Amino acid sequence: MTATGTAPAPSGGGGRWIQDWDPEDETFWRTTGERIARRNLLFSVLSEHIGFSIWTLWSVLVLFMGPEYGLTPADKFLLTSMVTLVGAVVRVPYTFAVAIFGGRNWTIVSAGLLLLPTVAAFVVMEPGTSFTTFLWVGLLAGIGGGNFASSMTNINAFFPLRQKGWALGLNAGGGNVGVPVIQLIALAIIGAGGGPRVLLGVYIPLIVVAAVLAAVFMDNLATVKNDTGAARDAARDGHTWIMSFLYIGTFGSFIGYSFAFGQVLTTQFGRTPLQAAWLTFIGPLLGSLVRPLGGRLADRYGGARITLWTYVAMAAATAVLIVAGLRESLALFVVVFVVLFSLTGLGNGSTYKMIPGIFQAKALAAGLTGEEAARYGRRLSGASMGLIGAVGALGGVGINLAFRQSFLSFGSGTGAFVAFLAFYAVCFAVTWAVYLRRPAALAATEAATETKRQLSYAEV
Repeated sequence: MTATGTAPAPSGGGGRWIQDWDPEDETFWRTTGERIARRNLLFSVLSEHIGFSIWTLWSVLVLFMGPEYGLTPADKFLLTSMVTLVGAVVRVPYTFAVAIFGGRNWTIVSAGLLLLPTVAAFVVMEPGTSFTTFLWVGLLAGIGGGNFASSMTNINAFFPLRQKGWALGLNAGGGNVGVPVIQLIALAIIGAGGGPRVLLGVYIPLIVVAAVLAAVFMDNLATVKNDTGAARDAARDGHTWIMSFLYIGTFGSFIGYSFAFGQVLTTQFGRTPLQAAWLTFIGPLLGSLVRPLGGRLADRYGGARITLWTYVAMAAATAVLIVAGLRESLALFVVVFVVLFSLTGLGNGSTYKMIPGIFQAKALAAGLTGEEAARYGRRLSGASMGLIGAVGALGGVGINLAFRQSFLSFGSGTGAFVAFLAFYAVCFAVTWAVYLRRPAALAATEAATETKRQLSYAEV
């Protein structure tokens, strides 16, 4: 049985380090590993949760910004687009920071960095501040999006392949809940007649608490080495970019709609900020809560299958949204938008489960077995997650820019939804063609010989 323990930090590190880690060893996992992994998962979720709240902070702050702030709807969509863009870009270095500094150490740093955008927003949030200033301060909030990438890379290393769908789904879902939570807090503050600085004052001490708890309860894994070769290999692998494209459709939709939902309600349907706030949190909340379910379903039935049918449902929901917009039916629009949010959560869970499964399948196809295959899968899946997460988050930029252009051109979001419907159709086709289509000749050969040449991608 592999043993674990706290030992002096490797060269270049610091803090608490676990030198040996083998979650695929069932005896080790049952007696030692599971308890440690779950503890790290808990505090990883907390830090990522607050990171998501700060990343989506400006989706809430724009609801406070009435006519006295002098911003047009187009200005607000541009502001939230740029915040989303920064959150996407910083995911790449955040992914590799785990290998350089250690998962625990980087969680402390990344949590502490959230004070920068929060304190800066507290200072400038008042009428008379220029749009340029709001834009620069908003860009700082983008660093909250990076917490997801480092957190997922770290937790991916703690859990065995058979539980990655559940663990990654729970980690990401708990983080995603930061979106509706900050919207709920904003709702309470708006309802009580408070201003945006009250909201910011709530989060500043929470950030400090998250950093302290990470320092006390989390661990670094010495087995997660700084491997620039893994990053290069992941970037060269076609599956990294295919999964990035599919993640644009699921997570890009989730984060993009999270930023845009309130603005669509106020601009297209004439809701007040308070009325919009009563509705905007529901979709992100359900989308966050069902993400672990998407991972669990992917563990059982295969991520590719769950992803495929999720895209079918997302396309159907988007078609109904187009009808609701044309008929100006607020009730139908809100209900179906909430359903669409839930579907993005399912897809987020299933697509992220596919990533380690794909590289494990490639390892088996190359003739690797046992721990060697598991090590290959962990190495490339961990490196690819940052790239996939970054590209996927760019979908949120596209969604906000599409809404901005749609409102400028047509006065409603209908044009944007037509574009989204077409994109989901393409995502469906790519999922089927790459991960589920199996040539008839190959299927007949395998059936005749009763052999299984490699792990099917349908099972990842």
